[in-house]
Amino acid sequence: MNEEQAVLNFFAQKENLSLALSVATQVDGTRQKLNNDFWLALRERIVANTSEWRVSTTEDRNATECLVGLYLQPETEQKLYLRPMLEQQYLGDTLRIYYGLMWSATPTLEQKQLSAIKTLHNTFQEAGFKSNESFLAWQWTPYYPRSMDFLLRFSTSADSLLNEVLDLIQNLLVTHHDALHFANTALFESSRSAAISVVSLDRLRVNLER
Repeated sequence: MNEEQAVLNFFAQKENLSLALSVATQVDGTRQKLNNDFWLALRERIVANTSEWRVSTTEDRNATECLVGLYLQPETEQKLYLRPMLEQQYLGDTLRIYYGLMWSATPTLEQKQLSAIKTLHNTFQEAGFKSNESFLAWQWTPYYPRSMDFLLRFSTSADSLLNEVLDLIQNLLVTHHDALHFANTALFESSRSAAISVVSLDRLRVNLER
């Protein structure tokens, strides 16, 4: 029997349950810290490799100080846009990272039918990405951020792991640079036109009431 199995057998004994649970709590805390460190390090790496986007981390809505991903925003301010992102999601009893393009707000049917949007959507569909109401395109990665293999690799070979994950988002940004720019520009213009229409209608109503 090796030392690792001996330790596991020790904690499996009923009389050692209290100690086992205490150790488990501490291990969960260590996993959480490493998970947060991964997302923070990845954000720094993306920031260092792109100048056209603002990069923000995503926090778990139901847990404090728990990072679950990151997303990119255009430098220009706009409410509706497609944002490149990576995030971890429960898949069964484990967490897995996925990435793609997420809507920053709910688009109208007309906005979804914009030529630039349809072109980008079709390109990602042909590349094997999925889509739904929240995502123009998304795809699973091979990374399970809370697994032992992932955390050990992050602890011993962080640069290699971070570069691999960085390549996913960088490939998306580079390969679809122009198409993504055109899509977000089209969304910006459509939102501005809609706002102008609302203002014009309000003015018309005011004039009719006079």
